[in-house]
Amino acid sequence: MSTLSAIYGTAHAILSNFFVTPPVPQAHGDMSKLIYIVTGANTGLGLELSRHLLRLGVGKLIMGVRSPSKGEAAKRDLLTSTKRKESSVEVWTVDMDDYSSIKAFAKRVQTLPRVDGICANAGMMTTTFSLSEGIEKTLNVNVVSTFLLFFLLLPKMREHEQTIGTRTHFTVVNSGLHYTAKHKELYPTHDILDRLNDPKKADMDNRYPLSKLLVLWMVRELAAQGTSMPILNSPNPSFCQSGLLREDDSAFARIAEKYLARTTESGSRTLYHAQFAGPESHGQYLANCHVQKPASHATSRAGQVIQRQVFAELLEKLENIEPGVTSSLKSSMTQKVKA
Repeated sequence: MSTLSAIYGTAHAILSNFFVTPPVPQAHGDMSKLIYIVTGANTGLGLELSRHLLRLGVGKLIMGVRSPSKGEAAKRDLLTSTKRKESSVEVWTVDMDDYSSIKAFAKRVQTLPRVDGICANAGMMTTTFSLSEGIEKTLNVNVVSTFLLFFLLLPKMREHEQTIGTRTHFTVVNSGLHYTAKHKELYPTHDILDRLNDPKKADMDNRYPLSKLLVLWMVRELAAQGTSMPILNSPNPSFCQSGLLREDDSAFARIAEKYLARTTESGSRTLYHAQFAGPESHGQYLANCHVQKPASHATSRAGQVIQRQVFAELLEKLENIEPGVTSSLKSSMTQKVKA
């Protein structure tokens, strides 16, 4: 972590929340045929993004939720506030901490006639180490499972471009905390993901910021492949009253959230923007509804080495989870090299 980068990230968040108001989302033409998917849609940023999409007329919203009962309650809230018909919203179960659930969800997505946008909003923050699917839980949910979902849906997103003629947007929610991520766990630059699963060495205070740095690297590396891709971007909604700090009941956290955080609705505007941003947003980190320069350690020469290494390790891990899931990407990469 660069000290200057951490200072910049902190100052940017504070100044953004006090002096920048993200623009109110507006409709993009006739949206009645569009289908959008939002994971973690029953609460926080996901719920407010869903409200914007419905209010502005998307034809179908798929709410990806871990708890069907909470999803149905959120659906009723959305229908009441937007005056939309019940058929405009469907609640689908997906647990981003369970590979079988993600696979079943992705298989169900294949039945949709089109997929115009996917917001991978479901994520977690914890300082308690635990393993899930053999991987530290924060790393599993925020990184491994998120990109498992991406690759499972990549054929569908390519089909959408071929049949509909427009590129799907795949948005992975990021955080300004990636500016503060420490690097010591990333060295030496081999077997990085496996080392992050060592309970004796894991720096859990750094794990959430590090997971968002890894997300940024994966988005950038995928965009750099030069293959047929959806528009892939990573917006930072800034510090919001989203419930992410639910494990931290300290007085400082409560005061910070009350006086420094954006409302969840305000933060969700940045996610809406990312779902309609142009090709200039592909592979980019976004803040305040603009392309933003990420942390210097994300783009430095050393950072690029780690980016490529983690990407290779992630592909291998995803192949172990679902053999063949990354084959379309690897095939395209091989063709690119031959050309």
